Amino acid sequence: MNENTGRTLVCSVVFLDIVEYTKKPVAEQLHIKQGFNRLLRAALEHVAPRDRVVLDTGDGAALTFLGDPEDALFVAISLRDSVRSDPTSGLKVRIGVNLGPVRLVRDINAQINIIGDGINVAQRIMGFAQPGQLLVSRSFHEVVACLSRDYANLFSYEGARTDKHVREHEVYAVGASGPAARRLAETATRGEERRRTRPGWMGELTEQRPFGLHRMALVTAPLAFVLFVAGGIAVRGTLNAKPLESRPGSATVLPRTPRPAGAASTKPAPAAGATSAQPANAAARAAPRAPAPARNEGATPPSSATASGAPAEPPAAAGTSGSITLAISPWGEVFVNGKSRGVSPPLRSLELSPGPHTIEVRNTSFPNYVGKVEVRAGEVVLIRHRFR
Repeated sequence: MNENTGRTLVCSVVFLDIVEYTKKPVAEQLHIKQGFNRLLRAALEHVAPRDRVVLDTGDGAALTFLGDPEDALFVAISLRDSVRSDPTSGLKVRIGVNLGPVRLVRDINAQINIIGDGINVAQRIMGFAQPGQLLVSRSFHEVVACLSRDYANLFSYEGARTDKHVREHEVYAVGASGPAARRLAETATRGEERRRTRPGWMGELTEQRPFGLHRMALVTAPLAFVLFVAGGIAVRGTLNAKPLESRPGSATVLPRTPRPAGAASTKPAPAAGATSAQPANAAARAAPRAPAPARNEGATPPSSATASGAPAEPPAAAGTSGSITLAISPWGEVFVNGKSRGVSPPLRSLELSPGPHTIEVRNTSFPNYVGKVEVRAGEVVLIRHRFR
């Protein structure tokens, strides 16, 4: 509970007042207060100490419940019924219950104290009650009535009341009898017996709450929802993930085995990760291809024809040339040493003579990419660029 000190919490507060306590002699006050404390301890027995704060107000008590709002309802009903069951004790109480913001602070004796509107309104609601009556605020009623239909049947609307500060409060009375009240009492009794025979944190989680509710469900339901949302985000991120790209101007050298003289020219396989240019393969395959010119055995494969009609570089001798593989997105016109060699995609590779070359890729919507590469015989240089 120490970790909650100084924080503002929304809690259920039960305010109890012993009717005409100050009008009685001191000896009778002592007797009445002892009986009141005994009944209060019995009503609080099933609530864990870490879930409640009890303040002695002299002529009554203020109980703050940090856990389930049903705990406040059970304690208030139990205490009211216990007082009514023994009319000879001379003890009469008024009870008010509210759900609102409070703050846990240290008082002058370094003890836990409660301040805030939540406890102030609970005292005002108690002030509207008659001796032996249990009233709740509208905020507490709206929360608890949503938990079960049987809870909702416990309350009856009493109307609006105005306190001494001219603040209006809508109050509800909690019935003393009826099927809902009897079922509520039976459920609370069974839960207390189970707690005594099955202690420990697992017993608390699997404990059946009123009308079939379980604390385990209250714990696992939010966890399942969080896991479901996290799984959806992970799947969406996987589907929308972009392929890993190199920085503009980077080039990767891929080794290849030199082909024998006269062998047919083949395109090198794209490197792993060069998936950004794959969607253009379908367009490349769909485009009509010009018939390949006939060539003699041992002839050097010709360079690719340029789209602009610029003269191609002279072919290099077989086994002494290198090549570059292009992965351009979305598209770009490729220039080698100032000469256009085509548009990529569909252009995927170029045969170049060994030595330094200046590669420029132009797209009418983005700045040009310019890079320098060193081509060596028998090697493949991968050039990747995405226009942004």
